[in-house]
Amino acid sequence: MSSLILVESPTKSRTIQKFLGADYKVMASFGHVRDLPKSSLGVDVKHNFKPKYVVPPKAKRVLAELKDAAEKSDDVILATDEDREGEAIAWHLAEALNLPENSKRIVFHEITKSAIQEALNNPRGLDMNLIDAQQARRILDRLVGYELSPFLWQKIRYGLSAGRVQSVALRLVVEREREIQNFKSEEYWTVEVDLTPGNSDQKFKARLVREDGKTIEKLGIKNQAEAEKIEKELESANYKVTDVTKKEVFRMPSPPFTTSTLQQEASRKFGMSAKQTMMFAQKLYETGYVTYMRTDSVNLSQLALQQAKSVIDEHFGKEYSLSAPRQYTTKSKGAQEAHEAIRPTDLSRRPELLKGGLIGGERKLYNLIWKRTIACQMEAAVFDQTVAEIAAGEKYGFRANGYVMKFDGFIRAYTEGRDENGDEEEQEGRIPELSVGEALRFMGLFKLQHFTQPPARYTDATLIKALEAHGIGRPSTYAPTLSTIQERGYVEKFEQKLKPLEIGFLVNDMLVENFPEIVDIDFTSHIEEELDDIAEGKIKWVPVIEEFYTPFKKHLEEKFASVDKLIETSDTNCPHCGKKMLIKFGRTGKFMACPDPESKVTLPMPEEAAKIKELTEKTKDEKCPLCGKDMKVRRGRFGYFLGCVDYPKCKGVAKILDKTGFKCPECKTGELVQKKARGRVFFSCSRYPDCTFITNKKPVDENELQELFKKWQENPPKPRKYYPRKAR
Repeated sequence: MSSLILVESPTKSRTIQKFLGADYKVMASFGHVRDLPKSSLGVDVKHNFKPKYVVPPKAKRVLAELKDAAEKSDDVILATDEDREGEAIAWHLAEALNLPENSKRIVFHEITKSAIQEALNNPRGLDMNLIDAQQARRILDRLVGYELSPFLWQKIRYGLSAGRVQSVALRLVVEREREIQNFKSEEYWTVEVDLTPGNSDQKFKARLVREDGKTIEKLGIKNQAEAEKIEKELESANYKVTDVTKKEVFRMPSPPFTTSTLQQEASRKFGMSAKQTMMFAQKLYETGYVTYMRTDSVNLSQLALQQAKSVIDEHFGKEYSLSAPRQYTTKSKGAQEAHEAIRPTDLSRRPELLKGGLIGGERKLYNLIWKRTIACQMEAAVFDQTVAEIAAGEKYGFRANGYVMKFDGFIRAYTEGRDENGDEEEQEGRIPELSVGEALRFMGLFKLQHFTQPPARYTDATLIKALEAHGIGRPSTYAPTLSTIQERGYVEKFEQKLKPLEIGFLVNDMLVENFPEIVDIDFTSHIEEELDDIAEGKIKWVPVIEEFYTPFKKHLEEKFASVDKLIETSDTNCPHCGKKMLIKFGRTGKFMACPDPESKVTLPMPEEAAKIKELTEKTKDEKCPLCGKDMKVRRGRFGYFLGCVDYPKCKGVAKILDKTGFKCPECKTGELVQKKARGRVFFSCSRYPDCTFITNKKPVDENELQELFKKWQENPPKPRKYYPRKAR
C-alpha cells in the first residue's frame, strides 16, 4: 500500500475506493476522533480559552486502526468534507495520528472519478482559518451550554439545557405561539357576482373592489348588514365593462437547491424533518449521486449547465431550452459564492432510471433535486392575463381576472411548494372576450363571510426560512437546531407544525428576562458574521470569544445570586402533611409534590388526573399482552400509554388506541381505530401489520364501512415490509 486516504464516513470510503486502484486504501474515521470532554467544561477560560480535547471511548478502536494503517502507508491524504466541520475533522486526525504539518489535504464538491482525480492532482495544506472558525463555534456553544444550563437547573429543574442558537430558535417558536394566543379574529365579507356578456352562456366571476371610487380594503365590509345593504343595491344595477387589460405574464423558476431550501422543500412536499432530509442527502452525496449537501450557494458549474441543456433538449424539447444559461444570486447573509448548489453529479441519470438503485426517502429526494436543477435552466412559464374593470351603476366597481397558461415552460418539470399563509398561486381561469362599454347580464350574487386568521405556527420549512433570513445558523446547523429543541422537550410536532410545550415557555421566558443578549436575534446574527470573518482570516478567534465571555460570565454570576428558584404552590392539600403541595417539573411535565423535603409523595396535576381517569375508563378491559393482567394508564415522554400493573416484574406495554366502535371488515377480529402519521388522520385495523385494512374516511354506519371496504378491495395498498420495534 502506498497511500492512505482518510474520510469521515464508511459509505463515502467505499464509494471513493471504487474509483481508485490498489495504490490507494480509503478508510473512515466515523466523524470526529477528538472532542471536548462531556464530564467537564474542557475550556481553559484563564489561558486564551485553550480547549482540552480528548478521544471519545467509541473512537479509540477506530483511531488505533487508523494509526496502524498510517504507519504502513507511504503517504496519508486527508479527504474530509470541504466545510469548516470537515476541515476540523481533518485537523483532529492529523493531530491524533501525529501527521507532519505539511500533510496533504484534498477537497471535492462531488464524489465522482473525475472530481477525485482532480483533487488528488491538486492537494493543499490544512486551512487553519476554517479550523479556527469551527473551534470558535464549538467553544462558544460549550461555554453557553455548560455555564447557562446549570442556571436553568437551579431556577426551574435539573436536566434543562440552553444553547446559543437553539435558544433563539425556541424564542421564535414561543413568540409565534403567543401571537396566535393573543390574536383576535375579525369578521369581514366579500361580494362576488356572476356575469355574462350579451346573449352568451359563458359565465365568469367578478369581485367587488370599489365603492364610491374608493378601494374596498380587506376588512372594508365588516358585517352581514353591510353586505346585505350592498346586495340590494347591486341586484338592480346595470353592469358594463369600463376597461380591459391584456398582457403576457412570465413566471420564473426557483434557483437550484441550497441546504436550507432543500430542507424547506422536502418539508413542504414530503413532510420530512430537517434531520431526515440531511440524512438522505448525506447518503446521496456519499454514494456519488448528488454534490455536497451543505452549501448556501446557488451557483452551478459550467459542466452542469451544459448537461442540463442537453437533457432539456433531449427529453423536453428545444423550445424548453434557454439560449444562454440562467445565473442566480444568493440572497442569504454570509453565503459562500465560491461553492456550488446541490445538484445531481450526472444529470443524465434521470430519476426513473434509478428506481432499483435508490429506495424510500433517498429516491424522493434525488427526484426533487434532479427536477429542481433541470427546471432552473428551462424557459419561463408564460400566461395570458386579462383584467376587466366593471362598473355596477354609478357607485360600485368590480374586477374580473382571467389567467390562462400559454406555455408551461419549467412547470413541465417542476413547481415549487408553497408555505401555509404564503402568497397564493394565481388561479387559472378563462374569461370571455370583452370590449370596453359592453353591457353585461347579471346572473347572481354571492355574499361570503370570512374571518381573519392568526399567523400559522412554524413548520420545519418556515422556521429554517426565518433563521436564514435573520442570518442565524449556517447550512450545517439548521437540522441539529430543530432536532435539539424537540429532543429537549421544549417543542413538539403537532400536525407537522412546531408547538412549544409548557417547559419551553418557561425556559424561554427565564432566558429572555435574565439573558436577553443570548436570545437576541441581532446579537446571534452578529456572532455568526464574526465566525465567518474568522473563517476568511479577517479576525482572530480568541478576541471574539473574549468579547463575548467576559460580560456574559459577570452577568451570569449576578443572576445566580439574585434570581430565586421558580416555585409555584397548588390548591391541593398534601395527603402526607396537609400543607399545600408544590408544583414541580419533571421529564413529562408538571406534577405536584409534598413541600416536606423528606417526603416522596407526588400527585398528578388535576387536569392530568382527569385525563388519566378518562383514559382508564376507556381502556378498563385491556389486558397485558405479556402476562394477561390488567393494564394501568401511565405517562411517558411521548404521552400516555398502557403499562402492566405488575411493573417492574412485567414490562408489558401497549398503545392507547382511539377506537371507532366498528369491527375490521377484513379480518373480522380487530377493531377499526383512528391513527395519525405525518399530520394525516386515517383509520386502520388494530391488528396491523397482520391485517392491512386502511381507509382515509371515518364510516358513519355499517353500510358506509362496507362501501369503503369494497373500494379498498378493488385497490388495496401495496404490501410494505414491516420492521418491528426492538424489545426494550
